[in-house]
Amino acid sequence: MDNPRITFVLPHHVHLLDLAGPMQVFQEAAAYGQPYTIRWCRYEREVVSSVGLGFAGSAWFGETEIDENEYVFVPGIDSTYLHSEPIESHRAFYEWLAAAYTKGARVCSVCSGAFMLGYAGLLDGKRCTTHWRLVERLQKTFPRASVQPDVLFAQQERIYTSAGISAGIDLALHILEERHGALLAHNVARELVVYHRRSSLHTQTSVYLDYRNHVHVGIHKVQDWIVEHLSTAPTLETLADIAMMSVRHLTRIFRQTTGITVNDYITLIRRETAQTLLNNPEYTAERVAEICGLQSARHLRRILTEK
Repeated sequence: MDNPRITFVLPHHVHLLDLAGPMQVFQEAAAYGQPYTIRWCRYEREVVSSVGLGFAGSAWFGETEIDENEYVFVPGIDSTYLHSEPIESHRAFYEWLAAAYTKGARVCSVCSGAFMLGYAGLLDGKRCTTHWRLVERLQKTFPRASVQPDVLFAQQERIYTSAGISAGIDLALHILEERHGALLAHNVARELVVYHRRSSLHTQTSVYLDYRNHVHVGIHKVQDWIVEHLSTAPTLETLADIAMMSVRHLTRIFRQTTGITVNDYITLIRRETAQTLLNNPEYTAERVAEICGLQSARHLRRILTEK
């Protein structure tokens, strides 16, 4: 069966990576025997990106017929522009988007593009998400939506929404995995040099950056060493030597600077690493457990399910 067509909407003030990231994912799929037809349409007379790059030659949405099972991507735009015009000024476009969904299309958004899905009435009763800065506003604007505050992407039925910027790439890879399996998605991710392919289990924040809002050089060294040597199952004695402290002093200072214990931090790093590695079809659960410094796949499952 031929792959469905992918239509990207080109709104005025579009964020380039919201558009180009998912587009490149589907283009790269052709190298692995799964070509997609990609096209564009606009709903405003002029289309200029948020950084001033203009677009030309795209079709008008009213002349763009959407097929059953087609994917329609609505990338994010400058949020100040999104809310600067009356809703009615683009009513015809929102009706077109709703009609595409009714016909059977899968409608996807990146970042603030979720608001356009909401104005089309497509988020009512649906789990959805957007960039973390816009989550509260999305829920307030569309109270019947079930806005997920800290996920990379959300899917319910034929509505797909993502958090924005690089999360649009994660969503496109997720769609490839849905259609063709994890191996193809992994190969495309590797082609894009996106080795750490993320799933909907990942949050919009990063455990590699969290808990580092401090200036203690010794604790930074310990955190770096944990990430780089996770498979060695680091002990408090080893980490204390790296920080040039006693174990008792390390445990006290680590909690004081990060807000959590050393062991809790190691668990968070293990969980994040495992969730990433499990997206790779070449890795068994036993291999992931080994890389994460765990004793068995059973131990890995316990780490992943703990709250």
